Amino acid sequence: MIDQTDLGGHVASMKWRFPTVHPEGRKYVVIAAAITAVFALLAWETLAWPMGGITLWVAAFFRDPVRTTPRGAGLVVAPADGLVTMITTVPPPREMAGEEALGEAPMTRISIFMSVFDVHINRTPIPGTIKRVVYISGKFLNADLDKASEENERQHILVEGHDGVRIGFTQIAGLVARRIVPFIKTGDIVGPGQRIGLIRFGSRVDVYLPAGTTPAVTIGQRAIAGETILGRLGVAERMESVSA
Repeated sequence: MIDQTDLGGHVASMKWRFPTVHPEGRKYVVIAAAITAVFALLAWETLAWPMGGITLWVAAFFRDPVRTTPRGAGLVVAPADGLVTMITTVPPPREMAGEEALGEAPMTRISIFMSVFDVHINRTPIPGTIKRVVYISGKFLNADLDKASEENERQHILVEGHDGVRIGFTQIAGLVARRIVPFIKTGDIVGPGQRIGLIRFGSRVDVYLPAGTTPAVTIGQRAIAGETILGRLGVAERMESVSA
């Protein structure tokens, strides 16, 4: 249990609990559990035990933990759990370029790679209005490759904050992933760290930061969706890091 005291002297507490399984994944858990039960009833132990392990993995894959999103002016939070594998400067994707989107100037792209063991529920990096959702069919290359941003199945999402600043991010299907599942549509209003979709199974999310915003994460760092701060809009303080 974690206790926190607010400025008014009141104490708030939170108890740890097992994450729930997102409704999108419950049918897969039921199917895997049913197959395990059949193997067990038939006394096929050599199949029942591995299938039981697969059932637990499927439940873990679709876990949906509670996240506490920091609030503050200009904060951009991670939309995905995983490893920060690339930070580079690139033009915005053509589907999100133009005056009514991200413009044409190069932007800082932060890539977060999600392994099959990470939480795969994605969240909005800023609160605001969903201005654009563009789905593109494509290949299923290793999501850790740079060319996956342009060749893999992907979905671009553009969010406009209440202050008019736009942030674009892209869900990219990976080597094992076969479907991007959206929870939102154009015109929806999203709150801080709100769930916006998931990718099955193993994938990547790219976030595009506007000019003048330096990443607050470094390559090799692990990000937590809805909690890790990727940067503060308009702040250009570069971070240093060391791996140990």
